[in-house]
Amino acid sequence: MKISRKTLQKKAAGRGYLDGQMLVATPAMSDERFARSVIYVCAHTPEGAMGIIVNQPASNIKFPDLLVQLEVLPKEDLIEIGTPRDDVRVMKGGPVETGRGFVLHSADFFIENSTLPIDDGICLTATLDILKAIARGDGPANAILALGYAGWAPGQLETEIHGNGWLHCPADSELIFGEDISHKYDLALRKIGIDPAMLSSEIGHA
Repeated sequence: MKISRKTLQKKAAGRGYLDGQMLVATPAMSDERFARSVIYVCAHTPEGAMGIIVNQPASNIKFPDLLVQLEVLPKEDLIEIGTPRDDVRVMKGGPVETGRGFVLHSADFFIENSTLPIDDGICLTATLDILKAIARGDGPANAILALGYAGWAPGQLETEIHGNGWLHCPADSELIFGEDISHKYDLALRKIGIDPAMLSSEIGHA
């Protein structure tokens, strides 16, 4: 699914079945890029679906350095004001448009015509304006920055779910913004009611 303003406008007009849910990969997931991944679903429409992986940190990339790299903040300003919001985690959001940044954040921050409310106080903004606000200290209370996103063509996600590739559960702030990234997968499984130690590739089959 290609994310565009038109797509997001359609999503805003009606709630999809999996909007605001967490997808949790099972051992049957055949795509190694999504092994043990936990994904927040931002849009689920007849045209496809898109989401952000929330438990795969981007290697060797820190948020303050990214602000300089994207020319949101001059390096000299970074040195002068110190480290802005070092708690904002940078994630590998998915294999699509990996050079583009997407910010999942709490609903206490909103930019007209740019911020997409999703569900239960969670929003998505994909403009430099939110990064500038975070750098100034005016951004949302909770946020993660994702490089890229996960996208599915029409019917593809449903097929993968029926094929036992994904489980899903309600989202919560800890799964999205929690600092203990390495344990998000196990937390999501427990939220579904599954003991991670008992999980097998046969889950979902009688």
